[in-house]
Amino acid sequence: MNFLHNISDKELLEIGRSKHESYISADPFPSGYYDNLFNPQLLDEILEELPDMQRNPENVYNDQNQIKLAANDEYKFGPKTKAFLHYLNSGPFLNFLSALTGIENLIPDPHFLGGGYHQILRDGFLKVHADFNKHRTNGLDRRINALVYLNKDWKEEYGGHFQLWDREMKDCKAKILPVFNRLAIFSTSDFSFHGHPDPLTCPPDRSRKSIAVYYYSNGRPDSDKNPNAEANDTLFKYRPAGDEDAKTKTRLSNFVQLVTPPVLYFGVKKLLNRK
Repeated sequence: MNFLHNISDKELLEIGRSKHESYISADPFPSGYYDNLFNPQLLDEILEELPDMQRNPENVYNDQNQIKLAANDEYKFGPKTKAFLHYLNSGPFLNFLSALTGIENLIPDPHFLGGGYHQILRDGFLKVHADFNKHRTNGLDRRINALVYLNKDWKEEYGGHFQLWDREMKDCKAKILPVFNRLAIFSTSDFSFHGHPDPLTCPPDRSRKSIAVYYYSNGRPDSDKNPNAEANDTLFKYRPAGDEDAKTKTRLSNFVQLVTPPVLYFGVKKLLNRK
C-alpha cells in the first residue's frame, strides 16, 4: 500500500532534514505543518471508514473545556485506517520525525492513548491546553504530536483553526486551518499551549475530523518541564478574553473535587462525559 503521495520514504526523510531548522525555530515552540504528503486516495478511503461517533460514540468529552468525540480502539478501525496508523508508527515515519524535530529514540504508542480519530461537531471546541506529559500505562515521556486533517473543502469561516499560544497566554502566535491532507506536528512540553478554543461555525452537516498520533521517549529535557505541573494532567489555560465562563466553571469543578471523595467525584464525572 502506498501511504505517501508521489514520494518515497527516503524522500520523506530528506524533507524532514530540510525542514529541521524552520521547525525548531518556529514561534512559539517547535512546530510546523506540511501539505499533501500522504496518498489522497488512501485518505479518502479512511474517511469512508470513519465510524459514526455521533450514533455510536466511544469517547465523549462534554464540559467547559472541550466538546468533542474520539475513538482509539483499533478493533473498531477499518483496514485502511489500521494500515495508515501502523505506518505512522513505523520506522520510516519515526526517522522522518527525528530528522524534523531533532528528537532521537522516539517510541510510538500502539494503543493510541488519547489519539486515534477525533471529531468536532458544529459548536464544539477544545480550549487551549498543554497535554498530559507521561503515558499513563508505561510512564514514558510525551514528546511529539502529529495530527492529520481530513476536512475536504474546509473554509476559513468554518473556524476550527489549530492555535499555538505563547507561554504567558498573551498572544496566539500561529493559526493552522485544518484542511484535507495537512499534517501538523509540534513538540510537546509543559508549555506547548495549543487548541481550537472557539466553537466551530461549520454547517450542521459538516464536522472537523482528524487522526492524532503521539510519540514518546524515555526521559525529556528539564527545559520542557514545569515543576508546578502534575504528571499526567492535561493543563487547560485561558485566553485574556473570551474564556471567562470556562475559567469560572473550572475553578468551581476544582473546588468540588477538593471537597468530594475521589471515588464519587470521578464516577459522576465519567457518567456526565458519556452523555
